[in-house]
Amino acid sequence: MIPWELLGEARTPDGNAMTLTRRGSEYMIMADGKDLMSSRMKGSEEALATIACDRARKLERPCVLVGGLGMGFTLRSTLDVLPADATVVVAELMPAVVEWNRGLLGALAKRPLEDRRVCIEVGDIALLLNNGHARFDAVLLDVDNGPAAFTQTANAGLYDNAGLAMIRASLRPGGVLAVWSAWDDRKFEHRLRHHAFAVETHHVRARLKQGGPRHTIFVGRL
Repeated sequence: MIPWELLGEARTPDGNAMTLTRRGSEYMIMADGKDLMSSRMKGSEEALATIACDRARKLERPCVLVGGLGMGFTLRSTLDVLPADATVVVAELMPAVVEWNRGLLGALAKRPLEDRRVCIEVGDIALLLNNGHARFDAVLLDVDNGPAAFTQTANAGLYDNAGLAMIRASLRPGGVLAVWSAWDDRKFEHRLRHHAFAVETHHVRARLKQGGPRHTIFVGRL
């Protein structure tokens, strides 16, 4: 069996170890030795974008926020469905993840960071959301495996009542919030409804028609 090759290491603000590894043509990002994402399972990340942007793609000059860069698959799919006059803001907490996407991982998603529509913001996504302005037509969150924080405990604040109120205030009328999750979460669905979102839940295979684990995409519409 081909061994895994260590390509990069970083530490989250919580002090967790994050690594980028490769085995053959497969890349994997791990957090404290646990699988966080793999280049072999990108279908549900792509579905997150197509579902979230079904309205924004028809607008003039839409503005979309992608929270969590990962391996660039959600961003690539977002760019593929949005018009040429769109703006896509990408919030990524880890500078190393941005560096990996500009380098070793870039070709996997056809180098989406080089698209002129993209504005990359390195830091806490809450700083972008917590400004009181209704700026975005869609907010896509693929942060920490969903509402149950996995690598960064502060990320849980995006999904509690205060976080959802902050996200709602950042959306324009008719805006959409879409959240990728590794699991179902009924309490999170209830919180979305409490904040006056019309809620949909989609179950998507990690490799779409090719199968793989079943992931959940929560959608809240204003």
